[in-house]
Amino acid sequence: MHMFVRWLHLIALIVWLGEVVFFSFVVAPAIFSTFPVVEAGRAVGAILPTYYRIGYGCGVLLLVTTLLLLGMAEMRTWLGVGALLVAAMLAATVYAGVIIQPRAVELRPQLHDPAAPAGAKDEFDRLHHLAVTLNGAVLLGGVMVSVITAASLRS
Repeated sequence: MHMFVRWLHLIALIVWLGEVVFFSFVVAPAIFSTFPVVEAGRAVGAILPTYYRIGYGCGVLLLVTTLLLLGMAEMRTWLGVGALLVAAMLAATVYAGVIIQPRAVELRPQLHDPAAPAGAKDEFDRLHHLAVTLNGAVLLGGVMVSVITAASLRS
């Protein structure tokens, strides 16, 4: 059982971190450097719901396995810190996917519409900046969790 929980933990961490890195440093830059801004925005917007769903699934699995490992391992203090980090990462992902992303989808058509309300672009830019910041926090948290995981799995 212990080995299976460790394996699930590692898979969830690998997939989540890999997703964030690949989307942030490969997919989004490639799309925006290949297509005009309007089409690139639509393409990225089409990817984001799946991106967030993968993050939710990996986050829940990572949190559950971290809590299970917490009961099985010797490094309880560090795994407790890891559990808090994973909970924060999951909260950031859920907030970005449930609150920020739907509002950005509403605002996207107004970005290049001359008749759009004056503050639409500013609000979209603010939401985008917040989503990127949260994504960066998830990435940093994931790296920290990977260090804790590596240290805790050596036993």
